[in-house]
Amino acid sequence: MHSDSPQDDQPLGLTVYSMPTPEQISADPIARTRGGRWKMILVLLVCAAPVVASYFTYYVVRPEGRRNHGDLIDPQRPLPDLVGTTLDGRSVNLRTLKDQWLLISVAGGACDASCANHLYFQRQLREGLGKNKDRMDRVWLVDDAAPVAEALLPALRDATVIRVPREALAQWLAPQAGQQLEDHLYVVDPMGNWMMRFAPGVDLKTAPSIKKDLEHLMRGSEGWDQAGRP
Repeated sequence: MHSDSPQDDQPLGLTVYSMPTPEQISADPIARTRGGRWKMILVLLVCAAPVVASYFTYYVVRPEGRRNHGDLIDPQRPLPDLVGTTLDGRSVNLRTLKDQWLLISVAGGACDASCANHLYFQRQLREGLGKNKDRMDRVWLVDDAAPVAEALLPALRDATVIRVPREALAQWLAPQAGQQLEDHLYVVDPMGNWMMRFAPGVDLKTAPSIKKDLEHLMRGSEGWDQAGRP
């Protein structure tokens, strides 16, 4: 006769888990939301750290007695969602110019002596950056409908020339008090922010100081900025 062992009469063992309270259930989504926000903030800080560090190095950690020729723009102004036209008639949104350092001049298409002077020094300043020149584009924003002289075109071969309405441009760039838009050279960083304006009257005397400022910007950003656009 078959007899059940004593073990067969033992009750089936069950593991009992405690149910979460209503307070715990409602708190979990809040905790996850807070955690997600903190993670997002940390990611943004990590991404921004190289840019912040380069500006801090350039503007704060610098030798005593050194003077910057350029004025820092605070707060910085991002490239506007503004569509201009190239000399051959193509439409270009200014925001597509980001991911490179930009050295910008502004003038009408007739390009008087002051305009020609800016275009000349734009080119010389960029060439003076040597191996870093490919990290900076020179840009001429033409703020009227006047035709550009044929004689200027050879010197503009490696420049970006875009016609933009002056009224729209003035909503982004701004001159020093008492000056005009065309009196300055402007610098935009690879993040697409206008961040510096050079004093009016670039010439052989002031160009070396401007070049030093540009070199320091290149040096301070070499850890995160590369030549060319993605």
